[in-house]
Amino acid sequence: MAEHNELGKKGEQLAVEYLLEHKYKIVARNYRYLKAEVDIIARKEDTLAVVEVKTRSSDEFGNPQDFVSPKKIKLLLSAIDHYVVENELDVDVRFDIIAIIKQKSVFQIEHLKDAFLHF
Repeated sequence: MAEHNELGKKGEQLAVEYLLEHKYKIVARNYRYLKAEVDIIARKEDTLAVVEVKTRSSDEFGNPQDFVSPKKIKLLLSAIDHYVVENELDVDVRFDIIAIIKQKSVFQIEHLKDAFLHF
């Protein structure tokens, strides 16, 4: 597997561990609907957190969160709408980004809640 794919998988696992440490329940990983894939769907109380994980080996070309495109946001909105309806959920939905930068052997994690409000 390519090195960037391994880094992405490691980033997703770190994001799951981070969320669990912060009292979230992981309800789904890599949820797919049509052309969309949601990295993590987590729940904390009455809030469903839709989490896009972006992992980079450096911030030389920008912050990881800067690489979430408007097209990706539209796909995530469609996918989570389907997920909520399909599962008959009555929850608040929040879209987060967990941005991870690996610097040498250390991973820096930043959790941006309600991240799409800023796009």
